[in-house]
Parts: sequence; structure tokens; C-alpha cells
Amino acid sequence: MAPTRWPQQVHMTMLVNSDFSHRVTVTADEHHWVPSPQSGVTRAMLDRLGGEQARATSLVRYAPASMFPAHSHPGGEEILVLSGTFSDGSGHYGPGWYLRNPPGSAHQPSSVDGALIFVKLWQMPADDTRALRVDTHDPSVWRRDGAHEVCLLHRTDHEQVSLLRLLPGHALQPDARGGAELLVLDGQLLDKATVLGPSGWLRLPPGDGSELRAGAFGVTLYLKTGHLAGFAT
Repeated sequence: MAPTRWPQQVHMTMLVNSDFSHRVTVTADEHHWVPSPQSGVTRAMLDRLGGEQARATSLVRYAPASMFPAHSHPGGEEILVLSGTFSDGSGHYGPGWYLRNPPGSAHQPSSVDGALIFVKLWQMPADDTRALRVDTHDPSVWRRDGAHEVCLLHRTDHEQVSLLRLLPGHALQPDARGGAELLVLDGQLLDKATVLGPSGWLRLPPGDGSELRAGAFGVTLYLKTGHLAGFAT
């Protein structure tokens, strides 16, 4: 496992877990919260490659009554609301809402009561033009797949995004031919000797065939696969 690397300013570039050929595990107690440019908004960077506008994966925490100025997302933005209420011009979104804002979109995000969100920036191709809003607490968006329950959120030829529910002790071997990324939402995920609880994050490089396992009370997690194929060595 590669060590977590926190931001270092190198020619205006911040590098956090920027070697995508390495396996990275970050437990919740390893999150390093740092201020964003906007008062009341802090973030824990999971991976980052670039300056203030960067290819980045982060947890972002909004204090009550905090707001970002209106801004655009040339490389797109993917959001999963973990707690509180996240708002922008398209609506108000509580825990479990999944949002995709395509490249070239713009908004003014805020939170009246505070919120914690999982965010991925600058990771969409230019032809990924569909805005998406999914309430993952709606039972109709879930289906049974063997021993797992799956909520498919987004799928293209290059990536698949879903939520999974695994029964206690059940194994999971993600299709990591193009890399895989997991965020624990509830329960525990066992990764070799590491136990990942809520907000624990795991990134598998392309070709990593690791088998993971749900903890004693099962696990609910976010899973994204295929999106790291360009980083294969």
C-alpha cells in the first residue's frame, strides 16, 4: 500500500495520492481536513492532481449557512451526499442523493444546515453531457444481483458507478481491469488487515484482483470501476 501523501505545492500543483499505479487505503481517522478557499467549507483530499482547479477526489464539509460563489465545472463534477442537505440551483438534496453535473455546467452550491459530500472533479470526458439526479433511498432504483443488492447510478463504455449492499461476511472482487474505487457508506469493509468503516476509501489500480469482504454487520458502499484505465502501467 502506498502511503497517503498530503498536499505539497510544486509549481502550483497539489499532489495527493497522485500515483494511480499504487493501491491506496484511507481510513476515516486518517482524513486530514483543510480549509477550502471559501469560508465555512473544508475538505479532506483523497487524491488530487493539479492546482485549485484539479482532477480531484475529496470529502467536502459545509458548515451551516455556507456557500460557494457561482462557478463552472469544465471537467464535470460527481457528488454523493453523505449527510445534511446540499443545495444548488437545481434543488435541495439530502443523504443518499447522487448528482452528476456534466462538463461545462455551472452552479452555486450551498448548505443551510450543513452537509458532508463526496466529490469527484475533472473526471468526465467531454461527451459525457447528461445531468443526473438519483435518490438512492428510493427502493425502485435497487435490484438483486446474486447475494448483493445493486443501485446502478451511471454506466458508459468506460466506467460504471453503483452503490452495493453486501451481506455480512460476503466477498467482493471488483472488476478492476480499469481500476476501482470504493467509499464505505455504512458498516465495514475488510481489506486484508485493514478495516474500513464509514467514509473509509480504497483505490485499486488497474489489474488489482484483490478480494474484499463485508464485515460482521454487512456493508453499503459506493463503487466506481473502469475510470482509471488510462493510468495503467
